[in-house]
Amino acid sequence: MGIDPGSGLSVSSGDDREFLELALASHGEIRWTYDAADDGVRWSAGMEHLLGMPDATDEAVRARLLELIEPWTVAARTGALRHGLDLEQPVVTADGEVRLLHFRARPPGDRPTGRLIGLVREVTDLHRDRQALADLAGRYRLLVELSPEAICVHQDGIIRYANPAMSAMLGSESSAELIGRPVADFVAPHSIPGMRERLRSLTEPGATTPRAQADLQRVDGTPVPVELVAVQITWEGKPAVQVIGRDVTAQREAEAALRYQAALVEHVSNAIIATSRDGVVLSWNPAAEAVYGVPAEQALGEPVADLVGAPLGALLARGDSEILHRRRDGAIRVIRISVAEMDSGYVLVCADETARRQAEQDFATVVATLDEGVIVVGPDGIIESANPAAHRILGASTSELVGSAPARWSLFDESGAKLPAEDLPTVRARRTGHPERPRVVRFHRADGRSVWLAVTARALNPLDRPPHKVVTSFTDITESRAAQERLTYEATHDPLTGLANRTLVLRHLGDPQRTTPLGVLFIDLDNFKRINDSLGHGTGDEVLRIVGERLVCAAPREAVVGRLGGDEFVVITWGNCDEDVLGALSDHLLDSLTHPIQLHGRHLHLTGSIGVLVTRPGDTRSGEDFLRDADVAMYQAKARGGGRYAFFDVELRERVQRHMVLEQDLRHAVRQDQLWVAYQPVVDLRTDRAVAVEGLLRWTHPLHGVVSPGEFIPLAEESDLINSIGAHMLHTATRRIAAERPWLDLKLNANLSPRQLEDPDLQGIVQGALAESGLPARALCLEITESAIMQDPAAAARVLHSLRELGVCLAIDDFGTGHSSLAQLRRLPLDILKIDRSFVTDLADSDELRIIVGSIITMAHALGLTVAAEGIETEEQLAALRDLGCDQGQGYHLGGPVADGMPTGR
Repeated sequence: MGIDPGSGLSVSSGDDREFLELALASHGEIRWTYDAADDGVRWSAGMEHLLGMPDATDEAVRARLLELIEPWTVAARTGALRHGLDLEQPVVTADGEVRLLHFRARPPGDRPTGRLIGLVREVTDLHRDRQALADLAGRYRLLVELSPEAICVHQDGIIRYANPAMSAMLGSESSAELIGRPVADFVAPHSIPGMRERLRSLTEPGATTPRAQADLQRVDGTPVPVELVAVQITWEGKPAVQVIGRDVTAQREAEAALRYQAALVEHVSNAIIATSRDGVVLSWNPAAEAVYGVPAEQALGEPVADLVGAPLGALLARGDSEILHRRRDGAIRVIRISVAEMDSGYVLVCADETARRQAEQDFATVVATLDEGVIVVGPDGIIESANPAAHRILGASTSELVGSAPARWSLFDESGAKLPAEDLPTVRARRTGHPERPRVVRFHRADGRSVWLAVTARALNPLDRPPHKVVTSFTDITESRAAQERLTYEATHDPLTGLANRTLVLRHLGDPQRTTPLGVLFIDLDNFKRINDSLGHGTGDEVLRIVGERLVCAAPREAVVGRLGGDEFVVITWGNCDEDVLGALSDHLLDSLTHPIQLHGRHLHLTGSIGVLVTRPGDTRSGEDFLRDADVAMYQAKARGGGRYAFFDVELRERVQRHMVLEQDLRHAVRQDQLWVAYQPVVDLRTDRAVAVEGLLRWTHPLHGVVSPGEFIPLAEESDLINSIGAHMLHTATRRIAAERPWLDLKLNANLSPRQLEDPDLQGIVQGALAESGLPARALCLEITESAIMQDPAAAARVLHSLRELGVCLAIDDFGTGHSSLAQLRRLPLDILKIDRSFVTDLADSDELRIIVGSIITMAHALGLTVAAEGIETEEQLAALRDLGCDQGQGYHLGGPVADGMPTGR
């Protein structure tokens, strides 16, 4: 089966032809065939050269070729080869050269036939290139894996590769944790726009971005500053980006430190000067310009000795030292200079101590001129210095003070007890280093005088180890303390009687340390106002002084006797507070008051009433509560006729508590719409038609129901609520009557209490109610009781005239109870006189009352007043009033108060 190398291969089928056509198209390859039937092999020209056997026979070439293609021939004979097979085989030439041959073979057709067709070519150089490339790739991978630079490859925004340095920088345990994740996950949000802008500049393979700084984001979310560069590469045949970066955290911190140090040098108040080894100035900061008055451009390059006023060698020898330096402008400065040797020269730190020295001198001058005593005590407890004020206050000379120990002084606290040495402010501050707050002590001077001192002490340097050097200051407060004691006495004692005043009484009553029962005797003189009114306030004051002296003499020695104001006194006792004991004491006090008082040739007789309260330990009520309860009991004694005492009991307490609750609730009654107005008709006795209605205030309490006006009106007057409640009632009633006037021509009668007459805003309130409601002034009649007018007729007249200026009508209510005179009534601008119900009740059965009422009606008519009678309950009373000429009437017989609707008469 030899072959003619020059004739080429023969083909025996279409499949062979197709394969050989492909083979012929291959460049540099030699064709060969094999047939298992005869174990024959053929080849084209050049095979012997390819095998390195240029001079060999065909048989030798054949044998060598069969040896090389043995894997294919075995497969062809067994029918195992169904597809192509490639194999590289080494060949040693005759001259010892090693060649690498690449064999390709396949069976012709689609099934094995025992025949092969193949190609072979030399790939020695190609293999050598691949090996070199593989070696290079291995070295590159090793370089990348071991590189301290962080390297990663991302493709289409997804990380494809990351070296260990990148994993460590991003805080990842391994590269596998990063691969496959979006690269944007590890870029700080504010750095993403810059990253995208840089990536857009990579338009071709090998293109790189300029070095840039950005903030990446670790796996745990913390930022890491980096400096990075990106290059476009190919990854698995597609464009990708390789990023190389390094952590610049330390660099940034170092730069920041350098900037801080530079800023510190630029902005410190001390001059910092750097010199060469031979003392030539190399740097001169702004503070040096300020301290020495020399600009930097003039100082640089100059000998430092010429600028700071001292040779560098002398400064080095002295170390930290202060020198006097005259600046170029002539100013003298005190400069403290420290010199440090560096590798390339020296650094001088120069502090201007001029201001401190001046301040120390000024401070010494100030301390010397202080009115406050100042001493400095050394760590050993001995006085090292003292200012003149200390000598003056303590009454001691310099030799007596300096060298002495304050711990041996005799100092006393405010209670008079001697202070132990270890408790003295100076000793405590020396021992602890903590400042001692001001403390008041008494000091016995050598001349026998005692002075009160306010003492403070503090360590000069608390950071030192104890014992400390201490500065102690003290002020002589002897005179101010005496003045304060006088002020305290005056603030707690009644100036007229010298007894405890209300403040001191409440202090005793409110003592939280009290552990014994307490008796409170509230004393009020009976009818003392008559003495003041008839004999004058001077005589009244003298009586009060005598009463105070008698109470002090009659009270137990340990008791507190006080004057609360006016003619009200109090006696407070402790210990045995049985009712029998307090009752006997009350009788004794009342008896001491009944002895006649001789003043200005007169014999004055006094009586008093006492309210007694007993409290037990644990009673948490206030002193004001105690006085109020005792006051209530005192009024109970007065109600029984005066000149006696009464104990505060549960019934009184419940009544007071109810009044307290009602008083508080009354403050919110207007806002919570609990107050309302009932209207009672005032009837013309000639026509039986209602000509007016009287507005009567009512209160429906949410818990207590309807509260009697007789109960809540006095509460309102006592608590100053009557003005606001009265204004509310007036506004409510005027609006209601104004709304009814188109159908009913009625006037509104409204009561004014004595407290309302004292209200300076009364005229404005009335005027405002009329303006708001639109009610004509002539349709409003204000009723004032006779007793209210008689309390202060002149003041009442002024108020009534101011109301008359508004055009309203005025009536005097409850006439006959206030002892007014015709002359007084004539001077008042009244329109109506209302006869009190006490004259009407028995009018039908009493000729005397008929005469009195008839006289009142005649008198009123003579003054031009309309007369109205109150409290008409029967037909007989009504008939009698008509016979006497009474103009108007009011009472349940004519119509009671109603809440809804308007009464029109009988």
